[in-house]
Amino acid sequence: MNVVEARSRLADEMERRGDWPVRAPWIRSAVEATPRDAFAPDRLWRWDGAAYVPVDRAVDEDAWVSLVYAGPDYAAVTQVVDAVPTSSLSCQAVVVDMLDSLLLEPGQRVLELGTGTGWNAALLARRAGAGGVVSVEVDPDLAEAARKALAAAGVDVRVEVGDGAGGLPAQPAWDRVISTYAVERVPWAWIAHTRPGGRLVTPWGRLGHVALTVADDGLSASGWVQGLATFMPARGTPPEPRFTDVRGDAPAEDERGVFRDLAPLCDDAHLLFALRVALPEVRVHAARDADGVNAWIHDGDTSWAVYSASSGIGTTLYQGGARRLGDELEAAWDRWIAQGGPGLYDHGMTVTPDTQYVWAHHPDTGPRWPTNT
Repeated sequence: MNVVEARSRLADEMERRGDWPVRAPWIRSAVEATPRDAFAPDRLWRWDGAAYVPVDRAVDEDAWVSLVYAGPDYAAVTQVVDAVPTSSLSCQAVVVDMLDSLLLEPGQRVLELGTGTGWNAALLARRAGAGGVVSVEVDPDLAEAARKALAAAGVDVRVEVGDGAGGLPAQPAWDRVISTYAVERVPWAWIAHTRPGGRLVTPWGRLGHVALTVADDGLSASGWVQGLATFMPARGTPPEPRFTDVRGDAPAEDERGVFRDLAPLCDDAHLLFALRVALPEVRVHAARDADGVNAWIHDGDTSWAVYSASSGIGTTLYQGGARRLGDELEAAWDRWIAQGGPGLYDHGMTVTPDTQYVWAHHPDTGPRWPTNT
């Protein structure tokens, strides 16, 4: 399939799914005028089940196009360092959703954190206008490649090299700020450099993105969760420990039968988000096999739990380490049910200079959970 056909197929799939935002028709026009393949490097990376392998446009253009336009929910890995992906051309559906959440108007000044390929910055510039977008990229090579791609597309964006979390361009307050990488805590500098009434959109916790509006006094920002997706963390974030590293080879210290239906750990995005909020340091991976649902849980330190399904016997929970993570997970699950099972879009976040927390239903009266410090 050639590039033009691939563009059309992806646009049609997003139309079929209702991914193009009705309130922001400018986004589809910007995507059509600024196709993602124009910002994809000639070398992409594909996971072959064991490692990331290069896919070069000059060698296999069909495979390259297939990666760029794999589908609304698929990102294309554009950089791998020490066998770990460090940059990508984000999946189109999420890019569109985040742009919609930003509520960007013509003439507004936008700061983007994480230039990457430059595609998102180009889309922002189509709306904000010439000179309205400044993008910060920590990797000098990525920044230079983005500058070239932006120039080739005829889009006016200033790209600066720097760490967005540690220092922002010396400018008057921004109307809009958008981050293209995930943070566990929203840096207060992002809020402080956004005008009262301004809006900030950022991925949080590698699991979703939030849109925050700065209060009139500039002393806080608050807003709702906008979507669910997985994002790369900020450059330099240590890799998360693997389950096997935490589990080790010591025997389980506790085991018991489990009679709870574990299927929601595979299927229910709302529950998984709620567990991420209630137990922010805990990682949950679940999968089905012929015997049922199995799950592997760890806290990145010393504690772990395994739900092991066995046909004819049932499910057994094995736990070890300083904490009993299976017990904690089930208690958090039960609290979520008792609260009425608030969904992803029932949650929001509030950020102040000293604290930040996720809440459900209402920022002042609803239940709340502090984010990682």
